[in-house]
Amino acid sequence: MATRYWVASLPVGQGGSASSVWSRLQESISKQAFDTSLYRFNIPNLRVGTLDLLLSLSDDLSKANNFIEGVSHKIRRQIEELERVSGVVSSSLTVDGVPVDSYLTRFVWDEAKYPTMSPLKEIVDGIHVQIAKIEDDLKVRVSEYSNVRSQLNAINRKQAGSLAVRDLSNLVKPEDIVSSEHLTTLLAVVSKYSQKDWLSSYESLTSYVVPRSSKKLHEDNEYALYTVTLFSRDVENFKTKARERNFQVRDFEYNPETQDSRKQELEKLMQDQETMRSSLLQWCYTSYGEVFSSWMHFCAVRVFSESILRYGLPPSFLSVVLSPPLKSEKKVRSILEGMCSNSNSTFWKTEDDGGMGGLAAGEADAHPYVSFTINLI
Repeated sequence: MATRYWVASLPVGQGGSASSVWSRLQESISKQAFDTSLYRFNIPNLRVGTLDLLLSLSDDLSKANNFIEGVSHKIRRQIEELERVSGVVSSSLTVDGVPVDSYLTRFVWDEAKYPTMSPLKEIVDGIHVQIAKIEDDLKVRVSEYSNVRSQLNAINRKQAGSLAVRDLSNLVKPEDIVSSEHLTTLLAVVSKYSQKDWLSSYESLTSYVVPRSSKKLHEDNEYALYTVTLFSRDVENFKTKARERNFQVRDFEYNPETQDSRKQELEKLMQDQETMRSSLLQWCYTSYGEVFSSWMHFCAVRVFSESILRYGLPPSFLSVVLSPPLKSEKKVRSILEGMCSNSNSTFWKTEDDGGMGGLAAGEADAHPYVSFTINLI
């Protein structure tokens, strides 16, 4: 699939026909730029309105196109991110089951959705409102999904951190803890290289430590986790003495209900994340199709209005879609320019050249024909 297309229109000229211009263009492309795909871009007879309305609309078209294109790319990037998370890459994106490139190159105006007798500004404004709503929905849905991911990431960071900071609940079993009226068990985090010092000194840090009560539960790259049992009345004193020897006593209270609750919370978050990811991905697939369809109808209005301003009334032009490789772009531009003998089209140059502007005047490279680029990615 190509990712970059040109949409262009050429003047038919007095006494000519769109079919004859199409035949000449096909012949020129096949002879001079055979590696360039060429398609007709079928635009119906839309409601022209007044010249003032067309000029006013033209001022807004480029900005509106950038907005619609931007939303299209946002949704596409979101789809790519969601697919990376799942490790599954889908087939090409579609519009009503049709691949987007095929939808573009075989474009058919949707009369039911966009009646051709509607004013052009009404069609453009309707598209803009629809796309703005989709963008707002995207922000809300992504925010909800990101919130769940953030909660999971926070839990995972606690699980993945060192013993000095991570959650210890999944490392401690009921049998590791002594809890009675007089005895309690503490958890000490000891530097990996200070374990001998701990084992040789913990019993004598205070007077009320149970001999040989320390047991190693876990070890990571930096620390080891040990239990130690002592009389409850001596806990604060032991913590102070341990801190003086650079042993960290972690606050921890074993509670089976809390453990179960945390486990259930984690499982629910993981399930919510997958459900929301799947739902968001499906919504993005559907919404991308809606945005792309609206974008192509917007492009059709753009070509139509700019062609009227460029070539005059009555509407008499051929609109096409091309996909030239980079190496053939100059050649294709030359072919298109060579087919613009109409005096109206040659008059429309950039404002710096003294012309009246138009679509090309707002783009980096002005041409004597209507032309703009559609980037699918």
